[in-house]
Amino acid sequence: MFDRQLEAFRAVMMTGGMTAGAEVLHVTQPAVSRLIRDLEYNLKIRLFERRGNQLSPTPEAVALLAEVERSYLGLEHVKAFAADLRSARAGSLRVAALPALALGFLPFLMARFRATRPGLAVQIDGIPSHLVLDRVAGGQFDFGFVAVPAERSSLVMAPMMAPIVAVVPTDRRLARLAEIRASDLAGEDVILLGRGSYQRHIIEVALAGISIRSTVETPLSAIACALASEGVGIALVEAYTARAFIGRGVVVLPFRPAIDAGFSIVTARQRALSQAARDFLDVVEVGSVDYLRPLMGAIRG
Repeated sequence: MFDRQLEAFRAVMMTGGMTAGAEVLHVTQPAVSRLIRDLEYNLKIRLFERRGNQLSPTPEAVALLAEVERSYLGLEHVKAFAADLRSARAGSLRVAALPALALGFLPFLMARFRATRPGLAVQIDGIPSHLVLDRVAGGQFDFGFVAVPAERSSLVMAPMMAPIVAVVPTDRRLARLAEIRASDLAGEDVILLGRGSYQRHIIEVALAGISIRSTVETPLSAIACALASEGVGIALVEAYTARAFIGRGVVVLPFRPAIDAGFSIVTARQRALSQAARDFLDVVEVGSVDYLRPLMGAIRG
């Protein structure tokens, strides 16, 4: 009721009269008069001088209005912030991903997502997949992206396709082909990812029986692409990393047999996502198509 009394007081002060104040609040004039009397009684302060039909605010009322305005504007700010939270224009979004996605795709998608949400605080971290799993499960991040198959009862995994492509130095004979088959790599310098990685495993399966030359290994697909751009060899990596190296001394070609590197989007099973997190995940699929479009054009061309 006290809030209603202050609301009536503010309306009267802003309009200059009980009747006008009542019209602003869509109540009767006697109701506003009663609210003002109750406020004076509660505060033990005389707020208005009444001379016939004339109503004059006391100095105390003027001072009180300034304080009420500060509180009112603060409350309006809180209401506006809550509305922003509902529409995902404010709040925070914390995302963890393996470096292959954290270095290119996520910044691309986040820039577009945040353009209409300037008040949204964002944290993106690039860490190994096993740490992504641990930290999403532990609540440090809203969701994450990983590159390894995993089964945890506390997590929900949603698949995200990531085809393996060949990143070929432009001066290699294979750069003139329309696609790279496993058999084409016989005798070639192939840059492989570190032993024990999921991508290394599925690529080795595809290259079984093929005699390749491989004297360079690296744990990160971005380093493999950088090595290819310097002419060290041919890198077999997922398309999201290869996309950033188009026009940097390499051509990007489809690899056969087709291999899906198999990223997954990870969320905690028992923890509700914010509206911002839900909205972001809703645009991942469309965003991935847009992000890879230059790469698909390079492959077709």
